Amino acid sequence: MASNLDTLVTVFGGSGFLGRNVVRALCKRDYRIRVAVRRPELAGYLQPSGKVGQVHTVQANLRYPASVAAALRDSHVVINLVGVLTESGAQTFDAVQARGAETVAKAAAAAGAELIHVSAIGADAESPSLYAKAKAAGEAAVKAAVPAATIFRPSVMFGPEDQFTNRFAALARMSPVLPLIGGDTRMQPVYVGDVATAIAEAVDGKAVAGATYELGGPEVLTMREIIETILEITDRERMLVPLSFGLARLQAAVLQFAPGALKLTADQVTMLERDNIVSDAAKAASLTLEGLGITPDSLEAIAPQYLWRFRPQGQFQRMSV
Repeated sequence: MASNLDTLVTVFGGSGFLGRNVVRALCKRDYRIRVAVRRPELAGYLQPSGKVGQVHTVQANLRYPASVAAALRDSHVVINLVGVLTESGAQTFDAVQARGAETVAKAAAAAGAELIHVSAIGADAESPSLYAKAKAAGEAAVKAAVPAATIFRPSVMFGPEDQFTNRFAALARMSPVLPLIGGDTRMQPVYVGDVATAIAEAVDGKAVAGATYELGGPEVLTMREIIETILEITDRERMLVPLSFGLARLQAAVLQFAPGALKLTADQVTMLERDNIVSDAAKAASLTLEGLGITPDSLEAIAPQYLWRFRPQGQFQRMSV
């Protein structure tokens, strides 16, 4: 009987937030994993995710097709996780999420490898958001090159080292007042570990070939409810000041140059104008986490395991009297 160790899975973007979780999930299933990243010398921390020799890192840059083709040589399955939340230099939405996705898809097709592509809920060619447009262009390019490719569209992901819950928790530690942008916008936060499990299930052959899955958590929450949950977990009382989208864009004109948790771009503001939830069509077709047999974890169940460090008392939460 063939072992999963006979299957080589190449993961583009395997050193990122989602990537390291995908690598761990695949290691547990005994796949051989090649992690393709721009700076392999900085991805050594992935080695302990599996057995000796199970994880190997190589250099690849989606803007250079030859490096992509070399990185996925002899692969049985290719997973593309590469994406950027903000543009920087040559790493533009179009270069990475549209043309980059096309480069990976064409190389996978030429190699005869199966392809799993991660996009995002909200991908829409008609969206005013450049991020969402590029995601939609990437999906179209993937389908054109590999019609049987499986596409995953997660909602906003949370988990240790995310740039979502940790960001708001960090802001709450610094300021007694938090701006609230898109307070009524609905999201369906999904645990990064559940998304990684879904991708591993697809590698196992349990996903519908050529289908587009939408991955969301068990609850639909407004942005206000999400921030209030983070404040409760971190034991912080902060004033939330609603900002109109117009004022938020003016703020973004300055904060786009800010570091860390303070950074805010106009495109991020635009994305907050639309709900980010699993569609009724995906639910009806069982193209969801539940459709893959995965029971999603909630924000309240997972976030306290890593956001405790933002509490005034650390891991010890204040007891109400």
